[in-house]
Amino acid sequence: MIIILKANASEADAKEILNKIEAAGLQPLHMPGVERTVLGALGDERVLQGLNLDSHPQVESIKPVLSQYKLVSREIYPQDTVVNLGLTSVGSSQFAIMGGPCAIESEEQLLETAKYVKKAGATVLRGGAFKPRTSPYSFQGLGVEGLKIMHQVGQETGLDTITELVDIKDLDDVARYTSAIQIGARNMQNYSLLKAVGETQKPVLLKRGLSATIEELLLAAEYIVATGNPHVMICERGIRTFETATRNTLDLNAVAYIKEKSHLPVIVDPSHGTGVRSLVAPMAKAGVACGADGLIIECHRNPRESVSDAAQALSPGDFTELMQQLKPFIIASGRQFVTAYDLQGARYAS
Repeated sequence: MIIILKANASEADAKEILNKIEAAGLQPLHMPGVERTVLGALGDERVLQGLNLDSHPQVESIKPVLSQYKLVSREIYPQDTVVNLGLTSVGSSQFAIMGGPCAIESEEQLLETAKYVKKAGATVLRGGAFKPRTSPYSFQGLGVEGLKIMHQVGQETGLDTITELVDIKDLDDVARYTSAIQIGARNMQNYSLLKAVGETQKPVLLKRGLSATIEELLLAAEYIVATGNPHVMICERGIRTFETATRNTLDLNAVAYIKEKSHLPVIVDPSHGTGVRSLVAPMAKAGVACGADGLIIECHRNPRESVSDAAQALSPGDFTELMQQLKPFIIASGRQFVTAYDLQGARYAS
C-alpha cells in the first residue's frame, strides 16, 4: 500500500506511522518528496487495513500497489534509479557502454580488448570467467583465475568490470574481484541465487530468461531488491521465439514497457539478442532509440579465434566504428556519450 501524507506533515508524523507499520509486522518504506512525503507498507493488506491509518490526521490518502512487483514498480518509486558501478552511472544522463569478450581466455587477450574498448568509448569491461554452456564439452571458463585477470586488467586500465555469477559458491570471489555481478538468462529464476546477490550491496545486471515474460523478469528483480539490494539493472537480451533466422528475438518493446512500469535502468544486449555480427550495430542503435540506459556488446580481438560466441563478436574495428555511429543517436536521445577518459582525468591518460 502507498500512504500519501499531507503537505504539512512533519518527520515526526512520518516516523510515527512507520513505527506503527513495522510494529504490525509489515515492511515500512519511507519516500520523502519535494511536495509530499510518501510512505509504503509491504505485507498482508488485511493487517494494514486493521491499522486504520486513513483516520490519522496527517494522512491524505491510501492507495493499493496494483502490480505484483512492489519495490521495482514506479507506483512506489516514481523517480529513476541510478546504479553506480564506479566510473559508470547507469540510469543517469551518462549512456553506459559495456564491451568485451564472451569469455576471458588469457590476460593478454583481455588486456588488449580492454584497451581498445576503452579507446572506443566503453567505460565497463565485460568478460566471462564462468561460462554456463549448453554442451558439457564446450569451454567452461577460467574460473577464479579469470576473475583475477579481470580485476588486474580493470585496475590497469581504470575500467569498471562485470562478469556472470553462475554458482552461489562463487559469489564471494565474483563480488571481490568485479564492479558488478551479472545474473545470466539461465539463472533469472534461480531464486536462491537472486536472494544471495540481494544480500550484497554489489550492483547486479539481471538478464531476461530465454522464455521469460516481462512480469517474470520484474518479479525476479523484486527478489533482489526485496532482499536488500536496490542496485539492480535489467537486461533485455532477446527471447526464444518461433523465428530461426536469428539466435533470439530482441524484444525492444520490453525496454519501453519496463521503463514505463519500473524505475530500474535497462541495458540492451544486441549481441545475444541477434547472434549475428552484422545485426549488432542496427539493433544497438535501435536500443538507444527506444530508451535504453546502456548497451552490453561482445567483441574479441580476433572473432575467428574466439572460444565462445564467435558468430556475434565484433572485431576491434567493428566495435570502434559502432561507437562512432552511436554517438549521434545517444546525443539525440538526450544522453551523454561519456568515455572513460572523460571521467578518469590524468591518472589513466594513456
